[in-house]
Amino acid sequence: MAGAAFADTSDKKIAFSNNYAGNSWRQAMLNSFDIVAKKAVADKVVGAADVFTTADKEVPTQAAQIQNLILQGYNAIVINAGSPDALNGAIKQACDAGVVVVSFDGIVTEPCAYRVVVDFKDVGKQEIEQMAKFQPKGGNLLEIRGLAGTSIDDAVHSGIIEGVKTHPEFKIVGSVTGDWDQTTAQKAVATILPSLPAIVGVVDQGGDGYGAAQAIAAAGKPRPTIIMGNRQDELQWWKEQKAKDGYKTWSASIAPGVSTLAFWVAQQVLDGNKIPHDLLVPYLAFTQDDFEAELPKIAAGGVASHEYTQQDAIAAIKANMK
Repeated sequence: MAGAAFADTSDKKIAFSNNYAGNSWRQAMLNSFDIVAKKAVADKVVGAADVFTTADKEVPTQAAQIQNLILQGYNAIVINAGSPDALNGAIKQACDAGVVVVSFDGIVTEPCAYRVVVDFKDVGKQEIEQMAKFQPKGGNLLEIRGLAGTSIDDAVHSGIIEGVKTHPEFKIVGSVTGDWDQTTAQKAVATILPSLPAIVGVVDQGGDGYGAAQAIAAAGKPRPTIIMGNRQDELQWWKEQKAKDGYKTWSASIAPGVSTLAFWVAQQVLDGNKIPHDLLVPYLAFTQDDFEAELPKIAAGGVASHEYTQQDAIAAIKANMK
């Protein structure tokens, strides 16, 4: 990949500011970034590409981290943000210092930052649309929220609420926080189940479907329709249930490898290319007909993903410029 085309960024340093690494999706995200970024450094596309994950999930910690990255002389910061707006002060400081900022997954609202955007609200709406196919009579739903305070959690939740307004045959009778992590979700669901009326479905945000299934089975409750989030353990459970009695559901999530697209967007901005402020990318969804073909491609404990190349990024940029 080395060559004259990369001369403008071969000495540039890109940092990745990440606020949380405590689930399989985040681990896959970091792994994908590491693979692509290390190769880019080896190929002299960029001078450095370093990852910094905060020791906690607190926004002030990530704000301090960003300020340190500015002082360390990074030319660009790729960020998975712990809050859509609470980091805006630190983001603005970076931009004012001439640092390119590209947010993804957990995006920010500061206008100077670029955003790699997935329509998470549509994910939430689609969960209810799909649920209506599997449970046409409607009924009670349990909602499992994600990491509190993030743009993703807010967007998926608002989509679910909007979907329920369109389908008033459904009612959300309980809500717990699962942190997109099956162990956390399992504990939270187990705690709330005794207080809930009978539920026909579980709507969630990914990484929590299998945990919910385990908690419901352990409580001896009837198996509801549980929306999945592209994790290997979830899809494996779905396959087993489908083989047993034709169990039907739907699965969707952002690909963890979107971190690599954000990396290439930062590189392209540093290279002087014109980039749209918001780069819209599709989420990955699997249906009853195609999820089993994907399952063998996902490592145990992993997530369905896609790692982006520089050419993928250029193509996505061109598609969003139209």
